[in-house]
Amino acid sequence: MTTTTKVRDDRRVGPEGLRDFADVIDVRSPSEFAEDHVPGAANRPVLSDEERAIVGTLHAQASAFEAKKLGATLISRNIAGIVETLRDRPREFAPLVYCWRGGQRSRSLAHVMNEIGWRAVQLDGGYRAYRRHVVAELEALPARFAYRVICGLTGSGKSRLLAALAHEGAQTLDLEGLARHRGSLLGDLPDDPQPSQKMFESLLLRALQGLDPARPVFVESESKKIGRLQVPEALLATMRGSPCVRVDLPRPLRIALLEEEYAHFLADPTLLGARLAPLVPLHGNATIERWGALSMAHDFDALVEELLASHYDPVYARSIERNFPRYADAIVVAPESIDEAAYRRVARQLIEATAESHR
Repeated sequence: MTTTTKVRDDRRVGPEGLRDFADVIDVRSPSEFAEDHVPGAANRPVLSDEERAIVGTLHAQASAFEAKKLGATLISRNIAGIVETLRDRPREFAPLVYCWRGGQRSRSLAHVMNEIGWRAVQLDGGYRAYRRHVVAELEALPARFAYRVICGLTGSGKSRLLAALAHEGAQTLDLEGLARHRGSLLGDLPDDPQPSQKMFESLLLRALQGLDPARPVFVESESKKIGRLQVPEALLATMRGSPCVRVDLPRPLRIALLEEEYAHFLADPTLLGARLAPLVPLHGNATIERWGALSMAHDFDALVEELLASHYDPVYARSIERNFPRYADAIVVAPESIDEAAYRRVARQLIEATAESHR
């Protein structure tokens, strides 16, 4: 009895042990996987979405026994296909396998793999346990780090500075990269939809787990939402109490930078006009129509100038004053141009200055 329990325990691991596995297999259906999964996991479903629906319907309309018979048949066929795709794996192959709650789907594949001679381990509690782990960790983990929050008016190149800092060896947390959004009304990335909220949180947890608490973490100032995604409250609260860095860039350079980064809107003025429609309650129909006309006339310098002066700069000034109390004492950096080399030079200066204050 004791030996049996030991074997079972050796072949199950909790969510806190996920990082010990180079190979993770998610056997849930493609739609479950698409909503959220362990970052880096491979989706090898033992039931497709259609098969899962058929088994569920049979369970509801006939009996659990009939559903289990059909499910076993389908799972067995699909596992054969999965094993075929894994035939090149060596004897040392030791993946972590999980399904929705650590039940039959992952157990079936893990059993077959262990019979072959691989050492498959199940995630105890499955995805549900993993998801609870993500939520709990995102409440506790952000407070372990010392952040330096990069602030600056729209178009000042905050994201460029963050990328330059990473290139120069600084520790960074790229929230907009994880969210696949630039964080503003026009921030959607072409042909690159945002992840689900759950997937964003999974990616964020993995990023936080890779950081060293002994080193400062540079992160861009954000509001509560990046596009449609919510920044976890614990992270936001810690960031808002952190020291700030202010990026100062003259407005002509900001206009040039924005025209570079939002070139897809310049290529489709109609799309740009439609994206400005939500600003009608703030600025009125006449102003939005004028901005739309500037867009259609390809007078982008004038349009961006007006957007900055009338909307983005006042909104940012109010938001930063309200949410980042240490902004008044920020370190100020001023790139002399908008090219990568200029931001790399500023990054090196900032790393040196931050190292002095962090000692």
